[in-house]
Amino acid sequence: MNWKGKPSLVSFMAGASVLALGATASAAMAQEANEAAMETSDEDTAVVTDDGNVIVVSGIRASLRDAMNIKRGAVGVVDAISAEDIGKFPDTNLAESLQRITGVSIDRQSGEGSTVTVRGFGPDFNLVLLNGRQMPASGLGSCCEAPASRSFDFANLASEGIAGVEVYKSGRASLPTGGIGSVINIKTPRPLDRPGFQGSIGVKGVIDHTFDDTEITPEVSGIVSKTFADDSIGVLLSGSYQRRKASLAQFNAGWREGYLGNENNWGSLPVDENDWRGNFSRTENRPDENTVYQVTQNAGYDFTDIDRERFNGQAVLQLRPADSLTATLDYTFSQNTLEARTSSIGVWFNHDQTSSSWTDGPAAGPNFYAESFGPGKDLAITGAVAANRNVNHSIGGNLEWNGPAGMTFVLDAHHSTATSKPTSPYGSNIAVGSAIFGVQNQSVDFTTDMPVISVDMYPGSEIDASNIRPAGNAFRNAYMKDRINEVALRGSKDFDAGFIESLDFGATYTDNKVRSAYGFLQTDSWGGTLSAEDTPDGLYTLTDLPTDLAGMSGSQDPSIIANYFRVDTVGLIDVLNSAVGICTSPWVGTPTGEGCLAEFSVDRRIREKTIAPYVQSLHTFDVGADEAHLRLGLRYEATDISSSALVPVPSGTAIISYNEVAIIDDDLSDSTYTTLKGSYDNWLPAVDLDFSPVQDVVVRASYSHTITRPTYNNLQGGLTVASPIRPDGGSTGGAGNPGLLPYKSKNIDVSAEWYYGPASYISVGYFRKSVSNFIGTTTTQSPAFGLVNPGQGAIYREAVNAVGANAPFSDVVNYVETNYPDAVYYTTDAGGNQVATGILGVTGDPAVFFTLGQPGNSDQTATLDGFEFAIQNNFWDTGFGVILNYTMVDSDTSYDNALRYTETQFAVTGVSDSANAVLFYDKGPLQARVAYNWRDEFLSGFGLDPFYVEAYGQFDASASFEFNNGISVFVEGINILNEDRRGHMRNDQTTFFAAPGYARYAGGVRFTW
Repeated sequence: MNWKGKPSLVSFMAGASVLALGATASAAMAQEANEAAMETSDEDTAVVTDDGNVIVVSGIRASLRDAMNIKRGAVGVVDAISAEDIGKFPDTNLAESLQRITGVSIDRQSGEGSTVTVRGFGPDFNLVLLNGRQMPASGLGSCCEAPASRSFDFANLASEGIAGVEVYKSGRASLPTGGIGSVINIKTPRPLDRPGFQGSIGVKGVIDHTFDDTEITPEVSGIVSKTFADDSIGVLLSGSYQRRKASLAQFNAGWREGYLGNENNWGSLPVDENDWRGNFSRTENRPDENTVYQVTQNAGYDFTDIDRERFNGQAVLQLRPADSLTATLDYTFSQNTLEARTSSIGVWFNHDQTSSSWTDGPAAGPNFYAESFGPGKDLAITGAVAANRNVNHSIGGNLEWNGPAGMTFVLDAHHSTATSKPTSPYGSNIAVGSAIFGVQNQSVDFTTDMPVISVDMYPGSEIDASNIRPAGNAFRNAYMKDRINEVALRGSKDFDAGFIESLDFGATYTDNKVRSAYGFLQTDSWGGTLSAEDTPDGLYTLTDLPTDLAGMSGSQDPSIIANYFRVDTVGLIDVLNSAVGICTSPWVGTPTGEGCLAEFSVDRRIREKTIAPYVQSLHTFDVGADEAHLRLGLRYEATDISSSALVPVPSGTAIISYNEVAIIDDDLSDSTYTTLKGSYDNWLPAVDLDFSPVQDVVVRASYSHTITRPTYNNLQGGLTVASPIRPDGGSTGGAGNPGLLPYKSKNIDVSAEWYYGPASYISVGYFRKSVSNFIGTTTTQSPAFGLVNPGQGAIYREAVNAVGANAPFSDVVNYVETNYPDAVYYTTDAGGNQVATGILGVTGDPAVFFTLGQPGNSDQTATLDGFEFAIQNNFWDTGFGVILNYTMVDSDTSYDNALRYTETQFAVTGVSDSANAVLFYDKGPLQARVAYNWRDEFLSGFGLDPFYVEAYGQFDASASFEFNNGISVFVEGINILNEDRRGHMRNDQTTFFAAPGYARYAGGVRFTW
């Protein structure tokens, strides 16, 4: 059990500590001699053994020694990773390397490390620097809104061109702000740091062990560094090309908001044997009035083929005309393109004639949820194809002058951009629906790791391509660009004697300009467009589903859907655009005229300007066995914000199916820009103290204030509302608030470290972060834009009563067209024909009351604290070593799954324990390592309901052999045991995603000189 009573790995760590101490007691006695020898080479480590011999250490052990020395020599809490050699970073992905640092865990996309969480604080709470400069970040976000995150995606950068990474966990006045969790500095090589002619070229092939037959794809990287004119001029060039093909399978489910057991309406469980429509339903162990439960709205299986292509490049020119003056000009480029083709099959529920079974409360989950239908219910068959690209450019200059009397001045400036946009003519995220309209009954069994979807079809409507009809579709177009111009002037003064060792000062001006936009084309013809006879069967390839879903319990259940269809989505789009104009004449949205791209209906422009002066002093004095260090720092930041937003002004509503009311926004010319402004300033102190009570032991204590800025969507101006509205009432909407204050954290760090060998140490630390200015959402129930709900209007109710509640929706529309022609909603097909597709909202229909939210700084505070344990040990001269670390994090906030969303809750997301263990061998020409990384379950987000990602751990392995001529061969394996991932909501069985894990392997050759 850990310190808060949770199961943990501490007992395992304690046992390993005893082993490490016993194995290295004699190594600690040779520490002083080893430290002197460590200075003999920049590339290798000379270590003096107990008998006085000198051995040269390189590779993994040299990298660990360099990282350990950064940690040991730092004032404050810093962890690091160093490249083993030029062009040889420890992992194929920076995020995968960072998770080896104590307290760092990662999030993955498409099977690769993407963003990081540090000490329980997620991606938006960690600031990423490149060579000390604040980097822009962009991404396309979720499917249905403009992108908003500040988090940096490490998948954009290849690791071959990285010299090292430093993770600053305690605040420092000289560091840019934005990272409550950490500030992460990525360091790239500089030619004058490695005089002479050096380089490395590597080639490898990569293959993913996935459900589809994927080919071996290439990765090529190279770096070359050369100095001239007595090492006064240096040039470095590096580049890499990586391509990866893989196939991913995943279960996804959508859930309705939490209900209490005494409710009886559409979507909830019936309180007796009759549901809200009066039809018979059966419920086992029905939740009572004190129990919260969620009902699934939809469930399906997604099968995605991905093709990822990444280019990275860097050019550096350095001049040192005098020993005191160094000028550096550098350019960094990265481009990451991800193409994806997805085929899905799934079900939607109407919550009529249901059968279900439930676990006990107070937050109940379904054992199964099933529903029966009359003829005409759809089995959803969806295709998607998209390609999105992230491009980063950074050009910078640095001038460093080491003047007389210990004075140093550094002038640094850069212009950097990050842009994300689709490269596909179909947009950044799309869904083109088809269906077989013949489901007799359907169910989802949630008792297995992979939930099991089962369907029975009516005779004549079997799961076959000949029975498929196209249905509704949506093309979503997102864009984001972040541009940072930054200039910094830093100075320092070293003192020869006295209490003050050095004085650092400086100021940074940062101009951050962000644009994020979003628009969509949507044709809500979910009841079908072309007939099955008019739809080419060749667009759908029948494929065995259990085979491609293999890997998790439940995926081979005999009752699971037997097949899905690989959809030729591009061909289907061409057919539908020619027949009904889904790209040229959509029901909703304004086409750009290029492919299926939409004009932006939401367009946010945010500009932040920050001036940040700082001063810090370093003091040394004798305490214990060595010099003690005291650093005192103070940073002041003042930020001005201007936020403009283009927001659509809806013109009306129309009910287009029994379950959906569309918001009509036919003319973007009605949209308007609104501009709002805000500002804030902060004084940020930082104090660090370290001393050595005995030889080779360092004790540290730090106190600091740090901030993290609000996400961009929280800063936007203007009101937007979400479509569609549900006929039973309500929808959501919101506006931003540029007057928000940043999150502010008061931090305490205490740690002790024992360095008992050249690359061996044990450390234990405690941290505490008290965070204020949390951003909450204030909600009001209010009408907006004069919109009404035709789903509750007299005309619609009359039509439903006239044709019958179980009649096709088209019969309802036909009735209205005959009796109330002015209330019919018409759309235009590809031939220019007017088609009756819905019923307009008219005067007299009840108003739509939206749940409108606006962010604001709450008076809520949260305290996160925890312990970090780490061991790094080399076992004598055997070549074997081990790295173990464990982080425990606890928050005084948590989400109560038993409280319905009507009661306001507050919780910090991302909080979880984490651990990793690495066993390595590095001696002579052979290197090998096996690593295990684990993260406990954590709350990943919440709105009306919580989302949890379950505990996950994976094994990675690598090995290399170096020949005498500088050539080495290597193999790598990621997630070699095919570990699976899952996420749930209020109950463990309210699964919202489940994904079988797949291994990725690589092998190649590297030449270094």
